[in-house]
Amino acid sequence: MSYQALYRKFRPDNFADVKGQEHIVTTLQNQIKADRVGHAYLFCGTRGTGKTTVAKILAKAVNCENPQDGNPCGTCRMCRAITAGASMNVIEIDAASNNGVDNIREIVDEVSFSPAEGKYKVYIIDEVHMLSIGAFNALLKTLEEPPSYVIFILATTEAHKIPITILSRCQRYDFKRITIDTITQRLQDLMQQEKVEVEDKALRYVAKAADGSMRDALSLLDQCIAFHYGEKLTYDMVLDVLGAVDTQVFGKMLRQLADKNVQGSLSLLEEIILQGRELTQFVTDFIWYLRNLLLLKTSENIEDVVDASTDNLSLMQEEAELVSENALMRYIRIFSELSGQLRYAVGKRIMIEMTLIKICRPSMETKNDALLERIRDLEHKLETGNFAVPQNTVAAAAQDAPAEEVQERPQLPKAVPEEVQQVVGRWGEIVQKTGQPMRTYLSGSKLSLGGENRLLVVLPDGLQSDYFIKHPENKDILQDLIGQVIGKEIQVEVRPLAKEQSFERSYIDLSQIIHMEIEEE
Repeated sequence: MSYQALYRKFRPDNFADVKGQEHIVTTLQNQIKADRVGHAYLFCGTRGTGKTTVAKILAKAVNCENPQDGNPCGTCRMCRAITAGASMNVIEIDAASNNGVDNIREIVDEVSFSPAEGKYKVYIIDEVHMLSIGAFNALLKTLEEPPSYVIFILATTEAHKIPITILSRCQRYDFKRITIDTITQRLQDLMQQEKVEVEDKALRYVAKAADGSMRDALSLLDQCIAFHYGEKLTYDMVLDVLGAVDTQVFGKMLRQLADKNVQGSLSLLEEIILQGRELTQFVTDFIWYLRNLLLLKTSENIEDVVDASTDNLSLMQEEAELVSENALMRYIRIFSELSGQLRYAVGKRIMIEMTLIKICRPSMETKNDALLERIRDLEHKLETGNFAVPQNTVAAAAQDAPAEEVQERPQLPKAVPEEVQQVVGRWGEIVQKTGQPMRTYLSGSKLSLGGENRLLVVLPDGLQSDYFIKHPENKDILQDLIGQVIGKEIQVEVRPLAKEQSFERSYIDLSQIIHMEIEEE
């Protein structure tokens, strides 16, 4: 016999084996025992939580010849036929591929015939939200008043897409995401039956990666066992197969971000990439890690909610003290935005690198939490005394500096060339004609006069000035554009302006001079 996947091999065949949905299972068992079975059910919930499984168990239970406490016996002729998929009483329909009016009309026609054997004909319509409006309308009357021997079970992951007229005719049951503890316990039981050695920590990570879906957990575990077949499955092996990152790396990354260390965070990302880790999974897990830190900082006795061992919990409590609550919320916001963008991104690494730089440089953002982060940095510098450089240090540096490095404010030029005046007067128009990202980089530019009557464009030190200085072709593009606007060739020079340097004290502001000349005229 060919190999059968774990999620198929261990699919529950009675209500007792259904994990994490006790509120639904108990209700259905009571209905069966009291002979109060409804005519239409709607099972809602995320993938892998047991909707179709419970539907099949219910179909067996209502047709079982010897039901036991609301459960199917599993041994009678009807139970065995339904389990084998050979019963004419249970009809499964995939609405994703059978969503037309004609498909539903066939069901409506079949409903008028009573079952050849057993008590009920059960129609299980999976992904029912995929039905067309016409198909829903065709189903409506039959769903409202079906024959006494017919039960409809509609299953969907998107209940909001189902018309209210259908919803009002069904008993609705919402399947919850299954907890990590419940999934882990189930995996442990199944691995004992399979006689496979697996570390508890490895099973817990698989349960966490499944995101509340038992089927996903079994599929991931099946994949890991197959990759390391015949070996004891360890936590590190699971990380390798799933392309995930060890939790210790998250602590290292947090420290780099808290220290505003761009180089350190990018180097750590490089290590993660070289290890062959999946970048989307890294971002998802890091958001979860940041969430745990935020819970530790804002709540007490939260150990049950935070999924971590005692050792890791104490380490996370130390790491939580490195950053403030607002900073953690900012990190979570930025990485959550990134997570949504990575789904369709081609250059995932570049986007993550940009995000790390953005977090380390709050000045690049204008949102409220970024401004608060900048204020906290200033407060920290004031508290530690690192905000201002001591006067004696400044004096010593001035004495030791070469004469050419000490900038003095230049004297007013005797005359500003006409071409330069034209550029200054039409600078806003010139900037608007540039493409992106040049237009953004020129937004904070100041104009002055350079040597040999050249136009001097002064930009903040960093990305803005590097765009022109390290890439001369960009300066040539700007120079050509200026020539096209004023109709004359002009030489352009670009210089960086350090953060602590004042433009007014170091350069002549041509816009002010030319503005004054125009007013005098």
